Amino acid sequence: MKVSELGEFGLIELFAQIVSRSRGEALLVDIGDDAAAWRTEAPIQLATCDALIEDVHFTLSTTTWRELGWKSLAVNLSDIAAMGGLPKYALVSLGLPGDTEVEGVAQLYEGMAELARLFGVAIAGGDVVAAPLLVLSLAVLGEAQGDILTRGAASPGDQVAVTGFLGASAAGLLMLRKGLQLDGEATSSLRQAHLKPYPRVAEGQILARHGVKAAIDLSDGLIADLGKVCQASGVGANLRAESIPVHPLVSANFEKDCLSLALSGGEDYELLFTATTEVIDEVNKLLPCPVTVIGEIVEQEPGRVRLFDERGREIQLGRGGWEHFAPRREDEPPGGG
Repeated sequence: MKVSELGEFGLIELFAQIVSRSRGEALLVDIGDDAAAWRTEAPIQLATCDALIEDVHFTLSTTTWRELGWKSLAVNLSDIAAMGGLPKYALVSLGLPGDTEVEGVAQLYEGMAELARLFGVAIAGGDVVAAPLLVLSLAVLGEAQGDILTRGAASPGDQVAVTGFLGASAAGLLMLRKGLQLDGEATSSLRQAHLKPYPRVAEGQILARHGVKAAIDLSDGLIADLGKVCQASGVGANLRAESIPVHPLVSANFEKDCLSLALSGGEDYELLFTATTEVIDEVNKLLPCPVTVIGEIVEQEPGRVRLFDERGREIQLGRGGWEHFAPRREDEPPGGG
């Protein structure tokens, strides 16, 4: 069945049935009312929104509908994680061509609902409209009970650290777009890294509770996102190339490009944060994932990020990561967060 045959209200009823399993206790009305409503006692409210456009951020030739649903919610949860918050509610707006198969859109919602259940997020409503291509626009609201993490709180002398490993999402996109034949483990892991990222929500809350002040999630690439932190904080940063935690599968399968993929590939959705050595040592004991110190915050031109090799020689950096309005090559694949 096409979405044009089921109609707007039929789609809304279908979506309501799918996401009813993730309905939060504080939600006062079901999908289909004029607005979502809920009760909250949190002192700090958080909100974020993100849009995914067909053939800009994704292509259905390399992404399943279910994976697309998961990722569209995950990138928003990651923004809440980067503030040290707890995501609570999501609003989903869809633009759909009339000849879209209903089964595909149902799978899209199944992917969102699967991730929502894992994080206790209620999909509270949204909108459905006709459009010439597939457009997803999600808003996520969350809360923070204490201090929040911001981009503008880095200080000279802070260490720069990241959670997890980098480059796997970009390598996964490269693998999919070029149809590369890798072994089973690499194919599965890199595909999941790109299409089903797992936002670091618990990790962000641990950082906020134990003295970290500055953080960002790595959506546009390490260099680009660290540059945003530095610009907002009025500082610069020096990085050590040998300390960058490149994902082992990226090093093994993309040896010549592995550092570039880790520095500029984007969409890893790990957390980059800055803090004193003492604070980083403390959170390293508490976080359930690896933490790697990759450099330090310094007093230099605001926003400038410099990379050095093990001998102290500066490595010249190219474009730092995804930027929506930057000129792109004709053969450059969709991406960005």
